[in-house]
Amino acid sequence: MSTASFESLQDVAGHVSRETFERLRAFETHFLKWNNRINLIAASTEAEIWQRHILDSAQLAALEPLATKWVDIGSGGGFPGLVMAFLLGECGGTIDLVESNRKKTGFLQATVGEFRLPARIVAKRIEDSYPFVKAPEVVTARALAPLTDLLGLAEPWLAAGARALFHKGRDYEREIEESAHRWRFDLLKHGSLIDPQGVVLDLRNVRRA
Repeated sequence: MSTASFESLQDVAGHVSRETFERLRAFETHFLKWNNRINLIAASTEAEIWQRHILDSAQLAALEPLATKWVDIGSGGGFPGLVMAFLLGECGGTIDLVESNRKKTGFLQATVGEFRLPARIVAKRIEDSYPFVKAPEVVTARALAPLTDLLGLAEPWLAAGARALFHKGRDYEREIEESAHRWRFDLLKHGSLIDPQGVVLDLRNVRRA
């Protein structure tokens, strides 16, 4: 199982050291303990955490292997933000995790401290976080808001040249169509390596219509 899990991580994220893999497996156990206390993900998905949450998050690393300054908005239970923090540790990168819910920021802070991750918790509403998150190269979000709203939340960073990598599910085409009334952007759609109906939307040169 360990070998298969390691290979599955390499398949979606690219080269990852065995040490980082072992740390992610330890995080998996750590996460499940916290989930019993504050309900970070639905209990029905706990058995699939490696595939459905960790690998789904890790696939972003292969899409942007060079950027070293990231921000994850609405970090919640840490997907994809905490997973990217483990992977960014291999290349000297950092990530800011923006989350305003007190219980969830407590979990994020405890995890960053326990695993000594290259991440910083910004315990604020996204709209209030801009002065505290300077010039990220990549903005991520997963299961947070419709695309048109996500673009508004990330606009200050995107307007300055950041790239957006947003996880989306089966209704992504409708969200793209709806966002076109307010936004212009260059878009690539990366089919999810985990969810056959999902994508990672890769947006650049975002501006208002």
